[in-house]
Amino acid sequence: MIESKYLKENIENIQRLMTIQALRHFETRNLGKLLRLSKIRQYEDGEQIIQEGDMDPWLYFLLSGKIRITKEGEEIGTISRKGEIFGEMRIIDDQSRSASVYAVGKTVCLAVDTSAKNRLSTSDEKDERLDFLLLLYRIFAEYMTARLRLTNEELIRAKKTAKKAKARLLQPKARAAAPRTDIR
Repeated sequence: MIESKYLKENIENIQRLMTIQALRHFETRNLGKLLRLSKIRQYEDGEQIIQEGDMDPWLYFLLSGKIRITKEGEEIGTISRKGEIFGEMRIIDDQSRSASVYAVGKTVCLAVDTSAKNRLSTSDEKDERLDFLLLLYRIFAEYMTARLRLTNEELIRAKKTAKKAKARLLQPKARAAAPRTDIR
């Protein structure tokens, strides 16, 4: 992994953040706050970004590339859309990482250090900090809702497939158990 220093709050960096769909709701001052908590991380193909079971404080926005998500060694999904958030569950529920994440090809992420709250200036008003956090949680909620909908659709497809497979397996047994009606 190649990692930058914490990013500076300047107009160029703020404009770059505004190209991320999830961050378009942020006001300029809140993007500045996000920058002060963020680093750019670049990963090579196969490199681990998140390890299942860890308690690290990082939240990620995918800037380029693709990631593969695994749980207990099984692939559970991939993400390749710019601006997609990952690593948010650990931040929301304060539990250990529920899955591992790996780079697929060269991958670049905006990594937000959620433990670096002290990097926000003390002159920030309490209300402004609350607005910032509420906006961040709204973004989490939107992404989690979209993922839950996709998971529900996948679950329904899997149940229908299992039901059809079960019916096909039971068909030969039903034929074998049926009484013979041919008279000789």
